[in-house]
Amino acid sequence: MSFIPVAADSDFPIQNLPYGVFSTPDNPRPRIGVAIGDQILDLSAIKHLFTGPVLAKQQDVFAKPTLNSFMGLGPAAWKEARALLQSLLAAGQARLRDDAELRGRALASQASATMHLPAAIGDYTDFYSSQQHATNIGIMFRGKENALMPNWLSLPVGYHGRASSVVVSGTPIRRPMGQMRPDNSKPPVYGPCKLLDVELEMAFFVGPGNRLGEPIPISEAHEHIFGVVLMNDWSARDIQQWEYVPLGPFLGKSFATTISPWVVPIDALAPFTVPNPKQDPRPLPYLCHDQPYTFDINLSVALKGEGMSQAATICRSNFKHMYWTMLQQLAHHSVNGCNLRPGDLLASGTISGPEPENFGCMLELSWKGTKPIELGQGQTRTFLLDGDEVIITGHCQGDGYRVGFGPCTGKVLPALVPA
Repeated sequence: MSFIPVAADSDFPIQNLPYGVFSTPDNPRPRIGVAIGDQILDLSAIKHLFTGPVLAKQQDVFAKPTLNSFMGLGPAAWKEARALLQSLLAAGQARLRDDAELRGRALASQASATMHLPAAIGDYTDFYSSQQHATNIGIMFRGKENALMPNWLSLPVGYHGRASSVVVSGTPIRRPMGQMRPDNSKPPVYGPCKLLDVELEMAFFVGPGNRLGEPIPISEAHEHIFGVVLMNDWSARDIQQWEYVPLGPFLGKSFATTISPWVVPIDALAPFTVPNPKQDPRPLPYLCHDQPYTFDINLSVALKGEGMSQAATICRSNFKHMYWTMLQQLAHHSVNGCNLRPGDLLASGTISGPEPENFGCMLELSWKGTKPIELGQGQTRTFLLDGDEVIITGHCQGDGYRVGFGPCTGKVLPALVPA
């Protein structure tokens, strides 16, 4: 229990303590904080209290405008910080509880805060690690017999995304313009995307990196994973379909990717590990690990159109449906000697489960636009309309508490069509 009041359905009890970057009207400087209940604990205001063996000489990482430096310190520093924060915020600990002056400087209301990207993201990679999603997309475009590509069960397929267009939750998303070929019997056309989609994903931030040419063995991969966020990797399906052969996604994906602002530490997710999925065929040795690294995280996607009084849930899924684990993704990413750096972002790919309600994108939910998605209130969708707001949420359910991520939201703005 914390001396800060925490509602039973709060995403941010003392068992969570996710990290983020925020500013306030009275102090517009972005700074690092930890969410607790409906409050933010400003770590720049209490950095002098980090006096443990690892952090005593590293207190300035909490005065930075991003989490990159703290991420780069590694697991010993993360564990030391988490232990101190849980102690400071505990109901029975007087150090912060009874110091009214320090509390006044160190605590801010989440309602009054503006959230920023938690890290300077140097590189962003998107994987394709849900077998159900890959199978569904394969059936749509290649048929049931060729649903999975020959390499899919042997390695975590991924591509290099665009880091500059990763934005924090709440940022409006402009409908992209691009080149499409809706009629294969006619030449391509230029105009606003007509098949704008959501992708339910999660992503993790890299902690310490590796030197160029030196892979991270899978036995050490856990030491390089700082924490996890929710993600909506917005997709322009018509632009993507025309452009993706032979080099993969480009303008159909690079226009926007939204992440939730709070990075949930791996240690907060540890109580919610479940057995890893059975992988057949058995992966090559560099991808094999026995450590459970699959997490039971309940996920949902809701959509609120203009004129709707409340959002309608269109998907309920779970992170445990992933085929490839985060350890495997990171080990595979570096196996060629690629150097990862603190603050790099690695995403799961669309998270779909076995039932239709578990499908993590509108392309699947509407089955390539052939089945309207019922929203109630007289509205349906196959793909996103201008003015639609997408709300992704996720949480792990504990005994009397939940470890959540806060919302990951974005509202679609009309395309900027040339005059």
